[in-house]
Amino acid sequence: MTAHALEWQRAAAALIRAMPRHRLVGNGMQATDADELHARVSAGSAWSEVAARLARRQTTAAMAAIEAGDRATARDRFLRAAACYSFGQVPLEDGPAKRVLYRDLVDAFGRAGALLDPPAEHVLVPWRGRSLRGWLLRPADVVRPPVVVVLGGIDAWREEYAAGAELVRDRGVALFLLDAPGQGETRVLGGLHLDRDVRLALSAAVDHVLADPRLGDRVAVWGNSMGGHLAALLAAQDPRIAACVVTGGTVRPAETHTRFPRFLAKVQAMLGLDPEASRTLMDDLELDAATLAGLTCPLLVQHGTRDAVFKVANARHLHDLAGSADRTWQEWPDGDHCVDNHADEKYLAVARWLAPRLTGRW
Repeated sequence: MTAHALEWQRAAAALIRAMPRHRLVGNGMQATDADELHARVSAGSAWSEVAARLARRQTTAAMAAIEAGDRATARDRFLRAAACYSFGQVPLEDGPAKRVLYRDLVDAFGRAGALLDPPAEHVLVPWRGRSLRGWLLRPADVVRPPVVVVLGGIDAWREEYAAGAELVRDRGVALFLLDAPGQGETRVLGGLHLDRDVRLALSAAVDHVLADPRLGDRVAVWGNSMGGHLAALLAAQDPRIAACVVTGGTVRPAETHTRFPRFLAKVQAMLGLDPEASRTLMDDLELDAATLAGLTCPLLVQHGTRDAVFKVANARHLHDLAGSADRTWQEWPDGDHCVDNHADEKYLAVARWLAPRLTGRW
């Protein structure tokens, strides 16, 4: 075997480990697409190119469904296409190729959202001359619903959690799927990186939600992976947060690149800084006991014992140090990062825990 062949095999194996079948399927991809993506990449094809082809195939099926008057199937296919684009852009560095896939992702998700009742809305929240970017999905026939702000992580962003979050929307809660600074569309197309004022940026998003007369005055935050850390930070310092869910989060976000140096490149992309400045900022973001004592709203923390990205002990510290009297810990002994290998259980557990605390309907 040549050195080149060995290198692409290693690269393919690393991508499949980072994005296993259960993560792809649990967060929006069609199972047959996930299988084809893994098979073709293992055979030597480029991950992003295969994912884009699968997305275009799903888009063609969506357009055929629209021609046939089948809006439900069309929406499903557009969402499948969006998931392909979402996972397809992950390995790409910020630049023209990533931006192309990201625009296609936003377009596909927006076309799916247009088929909702009421339609999804693409939202820009002004912040320091740029904008935080998100999707607002409101439940049907609910007057001034409460809202949950949904955050992703270092490289898994808002659309990846849409399918699971819809279980919350189905219970009468609006969703604000948000890319924080350093994440998703906010960074890739908007050029806004995460900095020490990230909590203030997230509070600006809360301001935006509370200023919308169609929405209620109860706002929760649900963060996944690095987003779980950000959710806890926001809930600890913004008293308007009515409930907080942390899935796969940590008190110490620097643990990723400390234990796995290859993660530093992803952290640099999120922060837009050089390696040393990135390490310093991530260290400064650690949540201490004094900060977490301010997290007094209801709190749900979910984690997998086998999580290789953020240690279960650091998630447990977040739960134990929080000042909330209403705290719930959920741990899956065989769970991986963000408990993606139990996606259905995880999302249902969030919906059952969160919706009653916002709507008052138990």
